[in-house]
Amino acid sequence: MKITILGSGTPAPSLKRACSGYMIEVGDDVIIMDHGPDAHRRLIESGKRATDVTHAFFTHLHYDHFLDYGRLVLQRWDMGAGKVDELGVYGPPPLARISEQLFGDDGVYGPDLDARTGHRLSLDIYELRGGALPRRKPTPNVAEISPGDVVDGGGWRVVVGEASHVQPYLQCHVYRLESTAGTVCYTGDSGGITNSVVDTAAGCDVLIHMAHFESGTEPSAAYRAGCGGHMDVAEVARRAGVKTLVMSHVLEHIDRPGTRERLINEAAEVFKGEIIWAEDLMQIIVGGDGQRTRAQTSSEW
Repeated sequence: MKITILGSGTPAPSLKRACSGYMIEVGDDVIIMDHGPDAHRRLIESGKRATDVTHAFFTHLHYDHFLDYGRLVLQRWDMGAGKVDELGVYGPPPLARISEQLFGDDGVYGPDLDARTGHRLSLDIYELRGGALPRRKPTPNVAEISPGDVVDGGGWRVVVGEASHVQPYLQCHVYRLESTAGTVCYTGDSGGITNSVVDTAAGCDVLIHMAHFESGTEPSAAYRAGCGGHMDVAEVARRAGVKTLVMSHVLEHIDRPGTRERLINEAAEVFKGEIIWAEDLMQIIVGGDGQRTRAQTSSEW
């Protein structure tokens, strides 16, 4: 199993950190978990293309976690030239309605899709890419899922848990992906010390957790409960008994030399496993024996 961090940042614009996005390669499948602004560019920089992606999971529908969803679907459809299966898409409601509002006949991209499936120029391009007429519009296979659900794939499965973020405004998920190669848990956005997250992550090889701010600086109890403070994140990892903790979705003012190392060292007083400070395009390899073997950045490829 190979995990590639496509976006480790926050909604704040950044050239260093794209918004939330993670890619997991397992067996013959390439699975995206969240796809926020600029995550798709990181996908391309990683050496993959939209046509390589087989499944997409969204933890919640904040724009910094799914704004590049439209780009993923449209570029996969356009470059695939009718030769790739429809994308399997999973997430909380109202993901199905949003997808229809994006790709349906009366959707945001409806006029674009009409042109690309009707105008002779566009059909010429489609045929030059190897497509055969008639050209059909994209219809991703969207399934709305909730905590307690299980999605089975080819040699893997995803278990859905509940995160602690901005409920009841948005349903917010944590995902546990299990395979013979190993197990990874991705919390999306979650804060506090949340039993459902601890239970979902229990015994995982890798836990990717929002570590948004320095514990003790939160402006309110609600903020702490919905965003990851570094000490709460360490306690979640300790209680879950994971092997490796990846701290991601970090604010710019804690992502600085000195501060970063101090927060890692403080977290290490609680969680005795390995701690990784996420960077865009970092790769984390989990071997067939279920052990994380190596993390590398793009400069090491």
